Amino acid sequence: MTFKMITDSCCDLPASFLAEHDIDIVSMIVTMDNKEYIDDMGKTFDVEWFYQQLKEGKQASTSQINLGTYYETFKPYVEQKMPVLYLAFSSALSGSYNNALAAVQMLKDEFDQVDVVVLDTKAACLGEGMLVYEAALMKAAGKSREEVMDWLAENAGKVHSWVTVDDLNHLERGGRISKTAAAVGSLLNVKPIIVVDKEGALISVGKARGRKKSIETLIKNTIDGIVDSEKQTLFVGHVGVPEDGEYIKERLAEALKVKEIIVLGFGPTIAAHTGFGSLAVFSFGKER
Repeated sequence: MTFKMITDSCCDLPASFLAEHDIDIVSMIVTMDNKEYIDDMGKTFDVEWFYQQLKEGKQASTSQINLGTYYETFKPYVEQKMPVLYLAFSSALSGSYNNALAAVQMLKDEFDQVDVVVLDTKAACLGEGMLVYEAALMKAAGKSREEVMDWLAENAGKVHSWVTVDDLNHLERGGRISKTAAAVGSLLNVKPIIVVDKEGALISVGKARGRKKSIETLIKNTIDGIVDSEKQTLFVGHVGVPEDGEYIKERLAEALKVKEIIVLGFGPTIAAHTGFGSLAVFSFGKER
């Protein structure tokens, strides 16, 4: 039996890919200068403008997806008795996942048959996007929801997310590091090396002196940790620095045999917290 795939705008995949694979999107809300914007994967939101605002020092905040939005998203498929698989942004980074579960419970109180599976990817940005991407290709190849879920259960914990930021002030504003650490780090030109851990939380696992060394660290750690590279499509993400993303792609392509390496910009929800100049590489390894 066919099923409906749904994800959220934190997956940062191109809207065209999601449309091609008939994947619905639940949008996060981004606020800047007291104005709310819908993160609709670039349909109306001008992400290049947003990057420029971040570069100029503007601050942005994000809001979790509320229960009512999930209810209205899932309800039409429940009414059609269409099975749903929703791949959610990490529960360790947002309350959205729990709101999705609450919406499913509301629907169960109202309908006799509710077949909505909410899966916590415990991933963010193109790490979540990688899982959505592979699941979409499996669905297109005729795999059942159960087969897709089995694959996700086996592989979601193998997503490697290597991240660095260029502006420590965004991490400080988001409460990830202290004001003192941000000030000292900026003075010494220290760039943190960040991963998404097994629980889906962002944690700092190292530091690099300078931009160049931080980029080299992302490349080296990806190469060292990757498994069965020839079977993989890798993703490289950036905030307003596509040339750095392309450089990483070239370096990885020289060192690894892979199916494809795709360079994409972060969506505004993630970019709001990492800041202009952020970079990340996503691949599959043995475990996080």
